[in-house]
Amino acid sequence: MALIVQKFGGTSVGNTERIKNVAARVARYRARGDSLVVVVSAMSGVTDGLIKLAKEIMPLPSEREMDMLLATGEQTTIALTAMALQAIGVPAASLTGAQAGIVTDGVHTKAKIKNITPKQVHALLETGSVVIVAGFQGQTPEGQITTLGRGGSDLTAIALAAALKAGLCQIYTDVDGVYTADPRLVLTARKLDEIAYDEMLELAGAGAKVMQLRSVEFAKKFGVVFEVRSSMNDNPGTIVKEETKSMEDVVIRGVSIDKNQAKVTVVGVPDRPGVAARIFQALADAAINIDMIVQNVSHGEGAPVTDLSFTLDKPDLLKARKVIDALKGEIGYRDATTNEAIAKLSMVGVGMRSHSGAAAKMFAVLANEGVNIDMISTSEIKVSVVIDLAKGDHALRAVHGAFLG
Repeated sequence: MALIVQKFGGTSVGNTERIKNVAARVARYRARGDSLVVVVSAMSGVTDGLIKLAKEIMPLPSEREMDMLLATGEQTTIALTAMALQAIGVPAASLTGAQAGIVTDGVHTKAKIKNITPKQVHALLETGSVVIVAGFQGQTPEGQITTLGRGGSDLTAIALAAALKAGLCQIYTDVDGVYTADPRLVLTARKLDEIAYDEMLELAGAGAKVMQLRSVEFAKKFGVVFEVRSSMNDNPGTIVKEETKSMEDVVIRGVSIDKNQAKVTVVGVPDRPGVAARIFQALADAAINIDMIVQNVSHGEGAPVTDLSFTLDKPDLLKARKVIDALKGEIGYRDATTNEAIAKLSMVGVGMRSHSGAAAKMFAVLANEGVNIDMISTSEIKVSVVIDLAKGDHALRAVHGAFLG
């Protein structure tokens, strides 16, 4: 007997038949005597549909109202999942994020969890009910509905597992686990039996769609070991855990491609102390996360100027452009350009700490394939490059083939 937190993503609950399958899986665990908290996402395509509706009303809707709108997607799924369990004789009750005690800060559309007081969850578990919790959402201390950003249901599940001291946390998705690359793009990709938190963090930050970045950070911080596995079969998944010595024997653990990136270049920026700080503080104040940054050397006659380039998620591009445009009079830069036709290719592995030459080999592979590198970013266990979007999939396969066969 154990307390288990299970999370099912949008594909796993994509229609009523799949919701019934989820209910049957949950019922099997409960029949063993386990207590279950089940976190669900909105049904596949629902969130995108709601965003589309909002943008038909206005191109840049109020973030408060977007949270109010998007939170309805998960609320639909929790009710249907509870009904599916009740239909097969399993007592179940659904809770919104707020009802489950998930308290967040006030940053709409990208809220962070401040604390969890799961009183109603405990009360329902004590009655023998399976508790179905809406992922992706919470509530501020003032009572405002907030959402946690894309993939926030993963974070809900990990955070609840930590708060409830669950014996097991399972993240169910539409793939069998974490692969060396997206198996839909690289046919030779292999499933990993285990992966370190740091490797999973880098892969999530590099665009791997299996897990949401903040959920892995949360799991590492609170020591939540979790398993990524498929909701379509009973195959074992991938365990995400603390790094072990044996993990260092593998130089590269995985390769990923992020096609959701855009680049902004601010041209002719005065090259003086404080200017870059002013630009990135304004972006931070607008809750825009910046990924890679490159500043060119000063050039031109007279007062020195430079070009400043950075990457960010495509959905934030319009907001970022408004922030940069508003700074033109204050900073006095010449122009600002944007490019959405880029991709970020990354390779990750804790073994890179003790094995040299991985970056050089990656660059050589890309050169041989005629792929130009626009920007480069490195960490102790990751190398990322920005390349042409049109060559992204080809570059992914080439790098995977060179390092992982």
